Amino acid sequence: MDIDIFSDLICPWCFIGKRRLDAVLATPVGEGVRVWWRPYQLYPDLPVEGVDRAAFYKARFGSEADSRKVGSRIRDEAYDAGIALAYDKIARVPNTQAGHRLVSFFDGDARQHDLMDALFTAYFCEGRDLGDLDVLAEIASGFGEDPSAIRERLAGDEGREAMREKVRGAYDAGLSGVPCFILAGKFAIPGAQPVDTMSRFIERAKQRLTETTT
Repeated sequence: MDIDIFSDLICPWCFIGKRRLDAVLATPVGEGVRVWWRPYQLYPDLPVEGVDRAAFYKARFGSEADSRKVGSRIRDEAYDAGIALAYDKIARVPNTQAGHRLVSFFDGDARQHDLMDALFTAYFCEGRDLGDLDVLAEIASGFGEDPSAIRERLAGDEGREAMREKVRGAYDAGLSGVPCFILAGKFAIPGAQPVDTMSRFIERAKQRLTETTT
């Protein structure tokens, strides 16, 4: 069974949801499941170079907003998923277009799932700028790719319009938040559900698929 995950690289709940799905995939429920990541942009109108995170937070949440603080709920949920969020290290909010294009280079490749974890970790735990092509190329090199070749592809137009079309398609389909897990193209799991909830959804989807083919 295929699971398509709509997410954005700067969405902490997408990172948490990914780790929770990993916990399910490590059990018998995960047998026969294939995961594909699909693009979504929370802030598609950000400039290509991104924006200063402190200024972004003040503009969005008011003059007293502190971009270095992590809300207690999200901090605790992330910790339970094995994630040590380091908002104090994040200097910029990137436009995630280039990052999504990098992910698209791995469509149909089993390495894509681990690449997503590397990208989430780079941003949320290390404060790296995912709008920087050199950063993206370096991350890809950890998966055996030539960083110079990846940077050249990202600097060009490869996959640019296709990524935009996919994001527009998600908006047009009514997707207003991420993560969203689509099971077998038919059943949706909205949000970063707890591991047991996600496991039940996947088991139920597998059962319904079996019923429709027998």
